[in-house]
Amino acid sequence: MNRSLLFPVLLLAAGLAQAAFRVDSPTFNPKTPLPSLHVFNGFGCDGGNRSPELHWADAPAGTKSFAVTLYDPDAPTGSGWWHWVVYNIPATAGGLPADAGAADGGRLPAGAVQGRTDFGAPGFGGACPPAGAGKHRYILTVHALKVETLPAPPDASPALIGFLIHMNRLGSAVLKTTYGR
Repeated sequence: MNRSLLFPVLLLAAGLAQAAFRVDSPTFNPKTPLPSLHVFNGFGCDGGNRSPELHWADAPAGTKSFAVTLYDPDAPTGSGWWHWVVYNIPATAGGLPADAGAADGGRLPAGAVQGRTDFGAPGFGGACPPAGAGKHRYILTVHALKVETLPAPPDASPALIGFLIHMNRLGSAVLKTTYGR
């Protein structure tokens, strides 16, 4: 390609490129350990068990809904631990308020569904690694999906919902933090 044409083509491509899909939270901060606000209240842990406030932007073109997952890959189960699974969040949503993961789902956008977690019930279940197990990683992911709703039965396992998310994902934005006790 002629070098004199390359620069204008690169500028045009840069101008048309979409900003990267991103998520942030005032309390779920990758630079600091998870605050007690987001720690489970049970299993020997004494936390607030409240889901974080989330804000996301610049989802991929064609996004028809979102899903949010919170996963601990370090849990001593052989398969990690699902702390939160929310799906069918409308594409018009730009985030979730603090404590949207309450068991009643009352702070979720209309149509959003909380799946069962590894605690055995829907709703947010905070961090609670075994005492003395060191710091565990907590990976919060907002998934942009190409479908309005996931075809998940009401009692679907987190693994099944994860499969459906991955089969329909256009992109994702991730926050990671740690917690140990």
